Amino acid sequence: MKLIAPKAISAGDKIATISMSWGGAGELPHRYQKGKERLQQVFNMEVTETRHALHPAQWLYNHPEARAKDLMEAFSDPSVKAIISNIGGDDSIRMLKYIDLDVIKANPKIFLGFSDSTITHFICLKAGFSSFYGTSLLVGFAENNAMHDYQVNDIKRTLFSSKTIGQIYPNKEGWTTEFLDWFDIALQDVKRKLSLADGWQFLRGDSVVQGRLIGGCMEVLEMLKGTEYWPSPEVWKDCILFFETSEEKPKPEYIRWWLRNYAATGILNSAKGILFGRPYDNLYTEEYETELLKVLDEEGLYNLPVITRMDFGHTCPTFTIPYGRLAEINCIDQTFSILESAVS
Repeated sequence: MKLIAPKAISAGDKIATISMSWGGAGELPHRYQKGKERLQQVFNMEVTETRHALHPAQWLYNHPEARAKDLMEAFSDPSVKAIISNIGGDDSIRMLKYIDLDVIKANPKIFLGFSDSTITHFICLKAGFSSFYGTSLLVGFAENNAMHDYQVNDIKRTLFSSKTIGQIYPNKEGWTTEFLDWFDIALQDVKRKLSLADGWQFLRGDSVVQGRLIGGCMEVLEMLKGTEYWPSPEVWKDCILFFETSEEKPKPEYIRWWLRNYAATGILNSAKGILFGRPYDNLYTEEYETELLKVLDEEGLYNLPVITRMDFGHTCPTFTIPYGRLAEINCIDQTFSILESAVS
C-alpha cells in the first residue's frame, strides 16, 4: 500500500469545513465560530464552509446526498487546500452510494477528521492518497478555553511541513474526556480538567517492526466491512493497524468479537503491529487490553508488537495518524515513529 502524499498547507491557504454526519456545527454556532477563529488566528488560515456544512442536524440527516456533494465539491475546488471535518456522528456510511470516486481520485488534498470520518478516510484510501486521522473542528480546534499545545504542535508538524515526521512522543501535559455541555455557551471558556498523562503501554513485543498505517474507529469500521470501500487483502498486508473506540464505550467482549473477525479474514495475521488509542474516560482500558491479548494468543501471535493507551481518537489532545505512511514500533527502546513525511 503506497499512497500519494497530498500537498502541505501554508499560512493563508483556504480550508473548507464540512459536516458529513451529525450537523453539530449548525446546532452549535458559538462553538463552530470558536473553532473557525482558532484556524484563522492560531494557524493563519482562510476558512470557508462547504455549502451545507452549517445546515441543521435534521436536514443533514435527511440529505446524505448533499453531504456527499459537499465532499466532492470541496475536493474538486482548486482554491481549497484542505478539508476539515466539523464533527463525527454515526451515518457517514449513507453517503457512499452518492460518491463519485473519480472526482476524489483526481483531486488529492488533505482531509482531517476522526470517528465517523473513518468512512471518508477509506474513500480517500480507495482513491489512492493519504488522509489524516486526527481531531475535528468542534473538538480539538474549538477546545474549551484554548487549544492544547500538544494539538497545535501536532497539526503544524504533520500538515504544514514536508519533513519526515519522526518520533511521536506521548502527551505529557495531561489528557481529558471531561464532559462539559457544548450547548451551554457559558462553559465554552471553562478549561476541562486534565488527568495525569501516564504514558503509553508497550503491551507486547520484543522487536522493531515497520509497516504502513491503516485503521480507524472500530465501530465505524464494522459498518464499512463488506462494502466496495473495504480494502483488499493486499492493502492490509504488512500494515500497522491503529484502532480506537468511541464515546459509546463498547463493552470489552465487542473488542474480542471484532478482532476475531480481523483474525478470520487474515488481516490480523498479516499485520506487523497494533496501535490502540486511549478509551473514552479511560473506561475498560485494562479489559480491552485483556481481550486484545486473548485474541492474539488464540492466533499464536505471541510477539506481535502492541502499544495501547495512545493519544489518538476520542481523547484530547491527540496526535494525527497519516494513512499509508511507513511507521515503526520499537519495542526495545519503547518508541513509535512515522518514518516519512505525511505531505509533499
